[in-house]
Amino acid sequence: MRIFLVAGEPSGDKLGAALMAGLKQLAPGVEFHGVGGPLMEAEGMQSLFPMAELSVVGLAEILPKYFKLKRRLDETVAAAVDLAPDALITIDSPEFGLRVARGVRKLSPAQHTVHYVAPTVWAWRPKRAQKMAPDIDQVLALLPFEPPHMEAAGMRCDFVGHPVVAEPRADADAAAEFRAAHGIAPDAPLVLALPGSRRGEITKLAPIFGEALARVIKRRPEVRVVVPTVEARAELAAEMIADWPGAPILLDPRGRDAGEALAEKRAAFTAADAALAASGTVSLELAAADTPMVIGYDGPWLSRVYVTRLLLVDTVTLVNLVSETRAVPEFIGKACRAETIAPALLEVLENGGAQHAAMRLTMERLGLGQEAPGLRAARAVLDGLDALGR
Repeated sequence: MRIFLVAGEPSGDKLGAALMAGLKQLAPGVEFHGVGGPLMEAEGMQSLFPMAELSVVGLAEILPKYFKLKRRLDETVAAAVDLAPDALITIDSPEFGLRVARGVRKLSPAQHTVHYVAPTVWAWRPKRAQKMAPDIDQVLALLPFEPPHMEAAGMRCDFVGHPVVAEPRADADAAAEFRAAHGIAPDAPLVLALPGSRRGEITKLAPIFGEALARVIKRRPEVRVVVPTVEARAELAAEMIADWPGAPILLDPRGRDAGEALAEKRAAFTAADAALAASGTVSLELAAADTPMVIGYDGPWLSRVYVTRLLLVDTVTLVNLVSETRAVPEFIGKACRAETIAPALLEVLENGGAQHAAMRLTMERLGLGQEAPGLRAARAVLDGLDALGR
């Protein structure tokens, strides 16, 4: 069996690696080809080119790189068509992945196609489901409420659970060790600041988050701030928080063992009393650690106008959506301002317990305690092929 996978950013690399591990368990001898990052390469795939070239977001970042991305798109389509795999699986990054599927389907109409991570048609641009249906046979969904949206457009859709439920979590001892290692008193209020992992997010959100934290520290001088970051953005993050109040602690993974850096980040999540985070999957990571949060997000002006005009839901925070509550306060677009974020963060520090029930329910609904999502995804892919007699 030969599988061609296409991932475009670190989150997709993680999903792809777990899926590949599941496929190797269920279908020994499976071959992998395509585009992926270090985790997928560790599972046995040699990437056509560095996945990092695809890690762009928003119109402002995509447009300047259009011609280079187009060349990589053509290269990926040609490789998939030449291989004629049992399944083409595009993972997240729909701007690139779905174009690959469309190009392959045009040249090889019988090619079986799978897209891993349903697009957020429930939030905005619902016609995307109908648009992708001619090119995608099966969708693997991370959220339990997504299958009906995909099935209504004529695609098979399997809810396979969210990978956050399979991630290890730091215990109370690890949290206490983290505080001690960084000189944070056991009773000191600890706030995580997470302004995103992409350059555009950090440059936009870090000044807003810094000003909000300044207002919080003015009211609560004993508050300590920890800023986790990724290796590719560590230098930028250090620059952006240099003038933040309270001597924030940057968790810099550069030059460190990757496993140790990740363990420290998990310990920080468990040790924290509250978090101020960009919108996205990080809200689920915080929920897994049972850390109350405030969500803030804003983007380039053009992207902001485009998205907010098409938004169909009254919240974009995944904890709120999965739990069917509005327990987590969020400040999106024009509302993402220090003067509105700071009071909410102070309230969470004082009354964060109000979010615990919603976070626990979110984890249950995402598959906590069930079979690992990567293995569930692999079963769904193989079942989809079996249904076609392949």
